[in-house]
Amino acid sequence: MDAKQTHQAELPWFARFAHEIARLSGKPITFLLCVAAVLIWAATGPYFHYSDTWQLVINTSTTIVTFLMVFLIQNTQNRDALALQIKLSELIIAMKGAPNRIALIDQLSDAELEKLQQECHEHAQRHHQSAEIVKRALERRQKDKQKSKA
Repeated sequence: MDAKQTHQAELPWFARFAHEIARLSGKPITFLLCVAAVLIWAATGPYFHYSDTWQLVINTSTTIVTFLMVFLIQNTQNRDALALQIKLSELIIAMKGAPNRIALIDQLSDAELEKLQQECHEHAQRHHQSAEIVKRALERRQKDKQKSKA
């Protein structure tokens, strides 16, 4: 058993189940099997005289699958988002000069997040303006060099 399998075995049963279902549901073969099931259902329409029961089979099946998949995919997405948040926090903490308060961003209120977003936009705007000033100065210097050569 390799390290990944050992780690997977340590997860709670629902996390392992949700992860495996999410992994399998994203494969092309799963899509093809679903298409085949729909085609088989459609092909059996004339045999069942397109009855209400025949229609109910596909409606009920797809509703149940959709209902269950919402929870399985949400579980996997929550785990992935948390893992990504942890990785980003580690990177922020490891960077010199980065404000470590960003690493705790997931604990902020909506109002605090909006304020932080505004601060980031203002910071980016200031740097963009500074970059534009430097760019124009370099362009002027380049033009001056070209004029002095001519």
